[in-house]
Parts: sequence; structure tokens; C-alpha cells
Amino acid sequence: MQPKQSATRSPAPSSGSPGQGGATGPTHRFRESWPLMVGLAVVDAFALFLASAVIINGNSLAAIVILVITALLNWVFLSDRLYPIRWLSPGLVLMAMLVLYPLVSTVYVALTNYSDGHLLSKDQVIAQLVGQFYQPKDAASYKLTVYRNAAGDFLLLLDDQQGHVFTGTQKDGLRPYTLAGPPPAAIGDYQKLETAQTFQYLTALSKIEISGNGRQVRVTGPDAAQELLPKYTYNQQSDTLTDGQTGVVYKPVTGNFTAPDGSQLSPGFTAVVGFGNFAKVFTDPNVTGPFIGVFLWTVVFAAGTVFFAFTVGLGLALVFNDQKLPFKSLFRSICILPYTIPGFISVLIWVGLLNPYYGPLSLAIKSIAGVAPDWFSNGTLIKIAILLINTWLGFPYMMLLCLGALQAIPSDMYEAADLDGASPWAKFRYLTLPLLLVSVGPLLIGAFAFNFNNFTVIDLVNEGGPPIPGANTPAGQSDILISYTYRLAFAGGKGADFGLASTIAIFIFAIIALITIFNFRFTKQLEEVMS
Repeated sequence: MQPKQSATRSPAPSSGSPGQGGATGPTHRFRESWPLMVGLAVVDAFALFLASAVIINGNSLAAIVILVITALLNWVFLSDRLYPIRWLSPGLVLMAMLVLYPLVSTVYVALTNYSDGHLLSKDQVIAQLVGQFYQPKDAASYKLTVYRNAAGDFLLLLDDQQGHVFTGTQKDGLRPYTLAGPPPAAIGDYQKLETAQTFQYLTALSKIEISGNGRQVRVTGPDAAQELLPKYTYNQQSDTLTDGQTGVVYKPVTGNFTAPDGSQLSPGFTAVVGFGNFAKVFTDPNVTGPFIGVFLWTVVFAAGTVFFAFTVGLGLALVFNDQKLPFKSLFRSICILPYTIPGFISVLIWVGLLNPYYGPLSLAIKSIAGVAPDWFSNGTLIKIAILLINTWLGFPYMMLLCLGALQAIPSDMYEAADLDGASPWAKFRYLTLPLLLVSVGPLLIGAFAFNFNNFTVIDLVNEGGPPIPGANTPAGQSDILISYTYRLAFAGGKGADFGLASTIAIFIFAIIALITIFNFRFTKQLEEVMS
């Protein structure tokens, strides 16, 4: 029985009284908080720099998010009421940067047509198209004389042979010039270049654009220049581009300036297309066919890898768990060796072993069957090879798990089974396997989720090949969803489609999320069995 506590409390010492040992006056508080202030100042300065850089690149929304997160951090660290959240804030910020931002960005890209040909913003495309010029039939041709100053800048003296003479620089544009007689040796600080000297600067001169009077003059030769007109004119009110050469009016339609006859200007721009990419996965035959095949093989690959690796690992664990087996430690060490070698090295070694021309394994099969399997050109054989390689990589891990789980099963349970006259198969079926799955079941589900995204093996063995015949998307017969997504986004050969790749990435995320939820529920059921 504990003594009854007194209801009276001694008064707390005044925090502001000088001379007391526990004084926390302004000076004391400053001494404690100045490292925090310096740290916040550094974070704020970096955030302002990052936000300004993002704004310059035209992403105002990202800049706003950065500033809001920075403001929340300042609030958390400067408010005493939010003191407990300070310990969580670094993790929350990292979660926002490394989890939430990629997730939101992926969803946004999946709702757009972001791909090759649609990488620029609308304003960038307009600026690029408006910057194009064409040569009209009545365009003036100029006799050119080139001048150059000590700084390396050029001045062009342009004579249309009809009494109109101009000087032109990129900075000042076209200006009328009075010429009496032949071109002078110097104009201001610009010195005249002879025609032979002009040749060495011809590449730089061809890039010079001099504008004036709604036209543009460009150098076409060492002593000639041509007048050009703007190819496209943008009308901000109607949001249209007009072709000055043909008179065709182009309107923006889902990321492209499109003419009434359906022709489009290139490049296009990034635009939100809603759920168009999601619909394409299910309705476009060019995407649906490869996607379904890749998805089914992904499930077979992940499930087959777990099944075969677990089967081999469990078989070896049962053998090594036998107390009568001699040299158990040596055999266990040998079987763990594949687990100690980096996976990418083991995969490349297996690729060499399976080479149909000089691979030892293929040559051994050829000596027996008379023909070497064409592992890398046949869609069925490459899948068998991948399952074989991944089983080799995964069985040591499964063996270790099963060894630990087997040794945790009480031996008296087997003794009771022997007394009941149970056969070895009955003991395994009704005793060993159920108790084993209680321990390793969640890990098997985790291994399935891991192999669902096992990009390394697929890419190193055959880069997802061989190609699916007739497929218009970069899909291979041994591709799984993650490698298919990678090829859509970066290595297609037919143009990267980031929007479609992000859509498939969302499907992968949803599948893995469902597997994780099932794993949690399965684990909970196992805990109930254990209890």
C-alpha cells in the first residue's frame, strides 16, 4: 500500500527572477535558442533559393509548396505548443519529399500527354513557332558586306541594289544607312572583312538574326543575305496561330496546334488529358495486348520465383535439419554462397552459362539432345531461364528462413506424432508445413511483392526480350510491369511516353498496396493462430 501523497505543492520558482539558479530570462533563452535560429535561417535561405529557381523554370505551384512547408517548419520550431511535433517534423518532411511528392507527381503526369513531342509548355511552343520565318516570293535579296569589331561582334552592311542600304546588328536591328560609293573600310569601330576572311566566320554569321520592319534578314552566303517573314503569328485573344504563308489557322487541341483538316504543328505541348491514358490501357489494342501479356507474366514470374525458391530452400532445410547428417555446417556454407555473391554478377554468369554458342550448360544440353536451346530468342525458353536464375538467387534466403523456423518447432510434437503412428509425409503435411507457414508466410508474401518489381534480373538477362511480334509499344516477351514501364518512359526506341508509363506505375502501386493489405491481414490471422 503506497503512502498517501500530500495535496499541497511547493510553489514553482519564478522564471524571471534574477539571482535564482533556475533563471530563464531573455539572455538565457537566447543562449539556448540561437543554434535553432541559425539552423532555421539556413533552411529558410535554402528554401527561398530553391523556390526562386523553381519559379524561374516556370513551376509556381512547386515553389508555393516549398514555401508552405518551410513556413510550417518555422511555426513548429518557434512555437512551444508544437514542441512534440519537432521530433516528427524531419521524418514528415522527408516523407513529403520522398513519398508524397513522387506519388502526386506520378498521378499528375498520368493525367497528361507528357511524352516525346509534348515535352514543352504551351508558352514555350508558341515562342518556338513564332520564332520561325519563311522566305516570301517577293523577298528582297541583299549584297552583303561584313564588318567585325575587336569584341568579335558583327555588323552587316546590306544593299538591295535598288538604292536602299541598311546596317544591321543583332542588338540594334536594321537601320537605314547612307552609302556614297563603295563600302567604307570601317563603320564606327567595326572593320571591314574581305570576302575571303568572311568564310572563316560563315558558321557564326549564319546564326545571326536581324529583325526590322516586321521582317528578318539572315546571312545565306559570304556576300549575300535574304529577307524573311514570320511563319506564324499568335493571336492571344482567340488563342490561335496563323500560318503567314498559307493562311491556315491552328487551334490548340489536346496538346497540339491543329488545323481544320486535322494536320498538327510540331512540337506539341504538355496538356491535361484526364483519364485518357487509363482508358488507353484497356481500350487501345496496341497497348491492351502487350499490357495483359506483361501483367500475366509478371504474376507468374513473381509467384513462380517464390514457389520454386521456397520449395528448393525448404527441401534443403529439411535435409540440413537432420541431426544425423554429417558435415552439415560445410553443406550449409556451400548452399549460402549464391546469397553472398552480388546478384548482378550471378545473373551475368548465368547469362554466360546459357549462351547457345559457347555456354557450358547449353553445350551440355546440345551434346545430349543434339541442339542447343535458343534461350534468348524464344519467348518460352527465356521465361524458363529467368525462373531458373531467380530460383538460384532466392533459394539460399528461403533455406535460411526455413532452417530457423524448423529449429523453432518443439521436438516433443514430433515425438507425439511418432507415438500416434504418423508417417513422415503426414508429419510434414499436418505438422511441419502449417507451423512453418506461421513463421515464413508473411515473408513469402513480401518476397512476392519484391519480385513483382524485380527489374534487375529481367533487364540483365535479356533486357525484356525477345520483342512481342507486332507490338507497337516497346514490350518484350520477358518484360514484367516495372521493366515495361521503364521502356515506355526511357528506352522505347519509338519515343518516350511518360504519361502512359506513369499510368502503369499507378497500376503497379495499386497492386502492391493490395498485396501489402493482404499481408497485414494474413499476419494478423497468423498472430491469432499463434495465440
